[in-house]
Amino acid sequence: MPIIDAISAFEDNYIWLIQDEKRRFATIVDPGDEDPVIDHLESHNIQPIAILITHHHGDHTGGVTELVSRYQIPVYGPAGERIPALTQPLSEGDNVILEQIDTTLNVMDVPGHTRGHIAYYGHDALFCGDTLFTGGCGRLFEGTFEQMHRALSRFAALPEETRVYCAHEYTQANLKFALVAEPENSELQQRVAETDRLRSDDLATVPSTIGLEKRTNPFLRSDVDTVIAAAEQHAGHSLQSGAEVFATVRQWKDELD
Repeated sequence: MPIIDAISAFEDNYIWLIQDEKRRFATIVDPGDEDPVIDHLESHNIQPIAILITHHHGDHTGGVTELVSRYQIPVYGPAGERIPALTQPLSEGDNVILEQIDTTLNVMDVPGHTRGHIAYYGHDALFCGDTLFTGGCGRLFEGTFEQMHRALSRFAALPEETRVYCAHEYTQANLKFALVAEPENSELQQRVAETDRLRSDDLATVPSTIGLEKRTNPFLRSDVDTVIAAAEQHAGHSLQSGAEVFATVRQWKDELD
């Protein structure tokens, strides 16, 4: 079972390290900034073996060129996007086999946030970039509501114990909106309190689990009566599908952000 550690970057990014049990080797996920990664690797005597990229935005790719220059390691990423120094283009159904850390990850095409966004899944862990967030989901910059709803529905179908390694510490802000959509959700209320406690101590709220997201994240609850009712009240008319409910809730949050 790989060991997964977080490296903080910028104001709220997480760069993930997937490592062997002795933390001798590591694969780097979405290095937007090379400096904290190099500092961590050098101070802990860890050898990087690869870089995994979920999508092309600069806060996920900005450190790639320098890391490749320094360590001469392969770069895995979405075939449909321009990724710096990409050597292993990936799409739906591909597997990433990382022998030195005894890890195999399945690739999922999850367009919505960007057109070519991918996610990596394996060992009860989901590296979902900016598609699914703890308590929320990514904005739609390039894809459609239908694409994003389909991607999130695929995530919701994963085992509930799957750990969600998203790329930002957005939980607190996301849950404020979740409470607007579902103010009577008691488990959501408990999650808000726990999240506030963690953040007051400057502790991470990531990873979450798919099970927790399905119970408290409105963007994974487009088929739940309370979310449907809230979305229809906001829209002012009935909604005919889960994709329409999702689109309404996503637009609602955009209006409040």
